[in-house]
Amino acid sequence: MKLVFGVGINDADYVINPTINGEVIICPFYSRWTSMLNRCYSEKCQVKQPTYKGCSVAEEWLTFSNFRKWMVEQDWKGKHLDKDLLVEESKIYSSETCVFICRKLNNLLNSNDNARGKLPIGVSKHGNNYQVHISKDGKQVRLGTFTSPEKAHAAWKKAKAKIILNALDLTNDIRVKDALRNRAQALT
Repeated sequence: MKLVFGVGINDADYVINPTINGEVIICPFYSRWTSMLNRCYSEKCQVKQPTYKGCSVAEEWLTFSNFRKWMVEQDWKGKHLDKDLLVEESKIYSSETCVFICRKLNNLLNSNDNARGKLPIGVSKHGNNYQVHISKDGKQVRLGTFTSPEKAHAAWKKAKAKIILNALDLTNDIRVKDALRNRAQALT
């Protein structure tokens, strides 16, 4: 048996990519599973997305049927698999760390660490001062100009906490709501 990305065992007892009326239909469970393996075990992927360096998949989920069994029980349709909302800064994909969340929540929690540089998140140099911008509903909003990066970042944290709390209605999952509340509280 050939391993998927050198580690995954495809033990599906059905055709994962059937052709129906001349169209290849990709199994959504298999697609999510291979995407997860790709992020963790493909050097090519990690060159393009270095935030996945050091990530791994729990041993149980290296077998497709185990991941599929978990996913079937989740509210997953139209959502993204997230590994670090329930357990902040988690680098492991597992049933304890993962949850499906909508794109808007996923984007809201993305810190873009690699693109930011050395200044705190949300802060950029503007002459002798520091400007603060925050993403709200997909648009950049200017919060003001400050005399220090610390003051600027404090303004960003206050605004980010408010945005996170306003996003609670994007989910019905109590685990996600609790994690969002914890993230907002940590910012204040």
